[in-house]
This record gives sequence, structure tokens and C-alpha cells, in this order.
Amino acid sequence: MGRNIFDGQPRAVLFDLDGTLIDSAPDITAATNELLELYGLAPLTLAQVRSMIGEGVKKLVERAFAASGVPLSQDQLEEANRAMAGIYARHLTGLTELMPGAAETLAQLHASGIRLGLVTNKPQLAARSVLLHFHLAERFGAIVGGDAVVRGKPSPDPLLFALEQLGVPPEEALMVGDSATDVAAARAAGVPVVVIRGGYTPVPVEELDADLVCEGLADLPAALRHMRSAA
Repeated sequence: MGRNIFDGQPRAVLFDLDGTLIDSAPDITAATNELLELYGLAPLTLAQVRSMIGEGVKKLVERAFAASGVPLSQDQLEEANRAMAGIYARHLTGLTELMPGAAETLAQLHASGIRLGLVTNKPQLAARSVLLHFHLAERFGAIVGGDAVVRGKPSPDPLLFALEQLGVPPEEALMVGDSATDVAAARAAGVPVVVIRGGYTPVPVEELDADLVCEGLADLPAALRHMRSAA
């Protein structure tokens, strides 16, 4: 399972959304290609867009245009990002699916008394809409989107904001994500971090320097029990 990182079970677990709890890459690809079509540009592949996910919609737009050979000025990026806002809102759940074990894992952790938070660079309203669609919103005591703070991940700010809402200090919490962005944010916040294999990271998970790697979300409750029993 990996080395112990707690003196017992964490009081709170923070989750990333895209690539961790949901496979939203097909929806995000559809939205991205709709935006590119407005500018007369060719569509990108699912694999290309998957590699661009992780630091918010604006960064996604910037990367998409760069990959299309059309780097944007700051003003052009702001304009394209405004156009993307409406498009993105129409592509939240049509092609998106829960990651294997997501609903069951959240239910187990919630039932065990662990406080749950969501920390994503997805816009706040979009994140909440996705959670409501999959009937998961009630599991979370804190939902922090990328526009709920001045600086999103990899800044520690959204993690610390979520933990403040949950009333749990960083040393008694755990971050669960899928990418270098999640690991960097957790490290900056002083929160141990678990990476789930199968997300959107272009870097092998073993190279992300997480405290623990789980093969899937379904393995997470057992990993936490192992940490507690070995403490």
C-alpha cells in the first residue's frame, strides 16, 4: 500500500474532480473543439485534450490554441475564454462518466465520519452541477471551484479554503488527485497526497512524488484502514 503518512485515519479527504472522480475528457474535448470551430480551426483529438486538462478552463483554452498553431495574445485569450464559458456550460455531463468506484468510495468514507471536500480548477458552478447530476453533492462539506479563490491549484489556496470550511487542519487531511497539479497544491498546503492511477497526467504516476499511489478509487478506503491499523 505504500508508507504510512498518518498517525491514524485522516479527519478530512479532499478530492480533485476531473480525472479523479469523473472522466470528463470527452465532454471537455467536445467543448474545446466547438470553440476551435468558431475560429475556423481543426478539431483536436481526445488524447490531445486529455493532456491539457488540469489547470482550469483558461489554461485549457491557451493550450488548445497553441496546439492548433495559433498562440493567443493576452487580449485574444481573454476573448476566447469568454466564448468558451458558454460553450463549456453546455458540455458538463453529456459524455461524462464517474470513475470506477467513485460513488461507492465517497459513500464509504462519508459513512465512516470522514469529512469530504472537493477542490477543483473547474468553475464553481460547473463543479456543483456535475456533482448534482451524479447525486454526489450531499457527500461534500466543502466544494471549492477554480473561481472561488484568486489562485487555483497548484496554489495551496483552494485546499486551505476547503479545509477551513471543514474545520480540519492540513496535517489531519489528505488530498486525492491524479496529476502533478494536485501533488504540488497538496505539498504547498502541507497536506499528504494520494494519486489515483488512470487520470489525466501525461507524467507516469510513479514520478509524481505522491505519498501513495492507488490503482483505483476502490482501493482508497482499504489504504486508509491500513494506515490506521499500522499507526
